[in-house]
Amino acid sequence: MTAPIRLYYWPAPNFGDALSHLIVAHVSGREVVNVRPKQAELFALGSLMHVISKHWTERARGDGPFLWGTGLLNPFYRKDFLENVQVRLLRGPISAAFLRLKMNEFGDPGLLADAVIGPVPERHDRVAIIPHHSQMEDPRFVDMVEADPALHLIDSRLDPVTVCREIASSAHVFSASLHGLIVADAYDIANTWMNPDTQGRLKYHDYAASIGRDMIAPVEIDDVPRAARAAKDTPFPYAEGIARCRESLLKHFPAELRAGVNTSQ
Repeated sequence: MTAPIRLYYWPAPNFGDALSHLIVAHVSGREVVNVRPKQAELFALGSLMHVISKHWTERARGDGPFLWGTGLLNPFYRKDFLENVQVRLLRGPISAAFLRLKMNEFGDPGLLADAVIGPVPERHDRVAIIPHHSQMEDPRFVDMVEADPALHLIDSRLDPVTVCREIASSAHVFSASLHGLIVADAYDIANTWMNPDTQGRLKYHDYAASIGRDMIAPVEIDDVPRAARAAKDTPFPYAEGIARCRESLLKHFPAELRAGVNTSQ
């Protein structure tokens, strides 16, 4: 019997991190278990490079874990750990530039969410608001949705299937959660970047650059109701970039981790 894939993702309640489990299981055809960073054989969704560098500065037995679609959270200049890991794909070109890796294919695995969750009935009567998980206690969001019945608050701390289905059944998404934007892109739902407050901006620009999306600055939280009334459902000018990243994600998933491959060590 094949052992589960040992995947690290941040264990706190946050749908974007938990989504890593579902996507890796879907692409690999194997069971997945969440493990500590030093026990992992794969890092995928999330801005995990700082965690990887901390735990993989010394070579362990074997070839080290695979990196597939992960990226940086903040500016980062360490490279000493790279010889101890196997980089198959990064989230975006900004991550690659900081690591000084010459790559021309990128992708965030969250773009495969629609393939994992499946089709969801469309709705055209509500606009989703997705705060970053660190913003969920901000009373401005509750006040916002109570004042306008067309606005719908999505709790990014809920399980990934629930969150993805709520995103997919929205007419437009305003999100401070990176994976709120990514899942909306996966489902072809028009979306707008919302101010994530104290969160660094690098990961958003990294993702946007990977698909060729213009995402210069987020809309301010207090401006969301006005922006929601003016929001339009227009075709994605970066649809080709999404398709390109999806192709790269499937092409560069570690073949060694797919079902049917002998993973005994």
